[in-house]
Amino acid sequence: MTDPLPNRRTLLAAGAALAATPSRAAADDHVVELRQYTCHRGGRDRLIQLFEREFVAPQDALGAHVLGTFRDRDDPDRFVWLRGFEDYAARPEALTTFYRGPVWKAHREAANATMLDSDNVLLLKPVDPWRRLRSALPGEILVYIHYLDDALVAPFAAFFAGTMRPQIEADGGEILGTFVSETRANNFPPLPVRERDRVFVWAAYSRGGEAAFLARRHARTGWRETAGEALLPALMRKPERLRLAATPG
Repeated sequence: MTDPLPNRRTLLAAGAALAATPSRAAADDHVVELRQYTCHRGGRDRLIQLFEREFVAPQDALGAHVLGTFRDRDDPDRFVWLRGFEDYAARPEALTTFYRGPVWKAHREAANATMLDSDNVLLLKPVDPWRRLRSALPGEILVYIHYLDDALVAPFAAFFAGTMRPQIEADGGEILGTFVSETRANNFPPLPVRERDRVFVWAAYSRGGEAAFLARRHARTGWRETAGEALLPALMRKPERLRLAATPG
């Protein structure tokens, strides 16, 4: 009997392997998945161990590159990881080969047993050159997800580059990457993505410590004034913030 392609729990297991130690430069990957998995209580560490031991190298060899694997510091049951592909056309071939291959078949039951949900996935494309988050810097990073209307994605990206990024850097943040939604239809339907959401995502490392960085960010006033009226609703909406700690793999 032919094994089905992965369901929502399948994704988690595959994710675990990808996080190991890929050799490619992140800048080569023009399609990125930001994957947030909710695990059963106590399952996250089991998934991370399995992921890093079994899934990273096989996926990387197929062109599905693990770009970062993290524990969510605010949710003990959430595992976050990123997977990249050289281009959009390479994604379905790499995923089909992996999920129909021997590694996933051997470990999928153990992986799926740790997971409650694996459908929280954003498909993204880089705005500019970026760094592989897993190896960029040790320790903890911040990821911000801004939810936007379609028409505001490009203006928001321009405002971030011209106003927000210089301020973030002045406040002690090092930008590791910026991304916007990949708006083409999901070309690997067995693994769901949040196709209706439009986002701008940025990741940063706080050089002088997270608490000091966030305090400086919160103390800033008036920075929205140059955004223009159309962008103000998006800027007033609180972004989703992920406080992540890199896994040790």
